[in-house]
Amino acid sequence: MSGSVVALDVGGTAMKGALVDRYGALLHVESRPTGRERGVDAVTEAIVEFAGALADKSSASVAAAGVVVPGLVDDARGIARYAANLGWHDLPLADLVSQRIGRPVALSHDVRTGGLAEGLVGAARGCDDFLFLPIGTGIAGAIVLNGKPYAGAHAYGGELGHAPVVPHGEPCACGQRGCLETYASAAAIPRRYMASGGEKVSGAEEVLARAEAGDALAKAAWDQAIDALATSLASFSQVLDPALIVIGGGLAEAGAKLMDPLRTELASRLAFRPPPPLVLAALGSQAGCLGAAILAWRAAGEATAGADWTPYEGDAA
Repeated sequence: MSGSVVALDVGGTAMKGALVDRYGALLHVESRPTGRERGVDAVTEAIVEFAGALADKSSASVAAAGVVVPGLVDDARGIARYAANLGWHDLPLADLVSQRIGRPVALSHDVRTGGLAEGLVGAARGCDDFLFLPIGTGIAGAIVLNGKPYAGAHAYGGELGHAPVVPHGEPCACGQRGCLETYASAAAIPRRYMASGGEKVSGAEEVLARAEAGDALAKAAWDQAIDALATSLASFSQVLDPALIVIGGGLAEAGAKLMDPLRTELASRLAFRPPPPLVLAALGSQAGCLGAAILAWRAAGEATAGADWTPYEGDAA
């Protein structure tokens, strides 16, 4: 099948879009603001218009589109059920995009789809059972079992960011207390550092730099994040015994400074079994779009899309 598909990765503040050919090549890449400050109707219009604009740019026939979004998603019905940051409830997004481009549209969850892409062309290529854990402003995971992302009975599968790691700990925006996201996300680390008396910083990278320079408060905030992550991953490892854990997101840019202590702390929490290998994600910010493209080609009838694509090589430090 020739031509291309539209791949759209919708985030809380920005959307990444691409035209992708049958072999996974990115023919055109573009980004636009989500515009959530203008309300849910404006966000919906922006998504539909962006998908349409991408389809219009294709020099060949567009076969289908894949759209991935945060929150709760009903993949089978093509409905974006809920997203706190974007304000929608039970939005028939697949139908709306399909009406605009006149082609089939696959809708799915952004992190689960990123996990699909990492498994087919990224750091987990050839591995059927693994956890993909992007650590950014928030934390959400993709559980991949037998080569397929697992959503769970009610589409909550993979929400490790809201699994408590500190009993009766800090309140989380989700309404619970002690959630992993509250201690170990790229947003939580600088917030907790400054709340403990540290100087104003712009992000987790600066906290790490201060920790390496001898700032005791920065080291405490960084170490607490590592501890929280190790505790969460130890519990996950005992329950599902993954063959691999893939760490992605903005925090993964710390490389060995994150991965080395995390490996050590994870191993220390597993007394009778070896820890699963920890590797860095290979696809970076392309994971969502590549996963969306795989779903789009499958919606167009290419059932094995992604399996024969050229693997993307990343730093697995």
